[in-house]
Amino acid sequence: MCGRYSFTQPVEAVRQHFGFDNQPNLAPRSAFAPTMDVPVVRRRADGTRALGNVRWGLVPSWAKDPKIGAKMFNARSESLAEKPSFRAAFGRRRCLILADGFYEWQKLGPQEKQVWRIERPDNEAFAFAGLWERWQDTAGAKIDSCTIITIAANALLSPIHDRMPVVIQEPDYGAWLDNTTPMPAVQGLVRQPAEDFFITFKIGPDLDRTRRVA
Repeated sequence: MCGRYSFTQPVEAVRQHFGFDNQPNLAPRSAFAPTMDVPVVRRRADGTRALGNVRWGLVPSWAKDPKIGAKMFNARSESLAEKPSFRAAFGRRRCLILADGFYEWQKLGPQEKQVWRIERPDNEAFAFAGLWERWQDTAGAKIDSCTIITIAANALLSPIHDRMPVVIQEPDYGAWLDNTTPMPAVQGLVRQPAEDFFITFKIGPDLDRTRRVA
């Protein structure tokens, strides 16, 4: 699972990497949590990309109450094509959720946990595989929301947690965002990152990455 992550990069520093052409008003954070607005790249109908704020915690279009999103901040890769909450979005509404690190809590005992920071060795930004939906109430108010796809942890992360986010690699951004990409190709992008893609280190419980724990 992925319940906290960060994105602290300036928008201009990542514009070319992710290919968006707008100038959104984003507030970088060192620890995003579910129900917060998070930075997401989506594909427009004309094929261009836009970066914007989307609520973290997917609210299906058919939901009666948007509060359901608080529990749907992750989507298990193994059931994307079958689960009603995610099936339609997996087919047509995929997005890139921008990050530069995330956090996991390793269980050490009944009451003891160790917080780990996971980031790239060069501390550069990357993209979680995301799905998004648009929910509308009876008065016409709309909520755009998203979820992070997770997969079984690779060898690097499995000693810490049994799940990890799926990462979309830069050459695959276009295929992931394009809703005409054949589903077998889309499914092929839902995979673990290479073991050397991330590094891990222990941090304090306040999620301050500068406070590394020996």
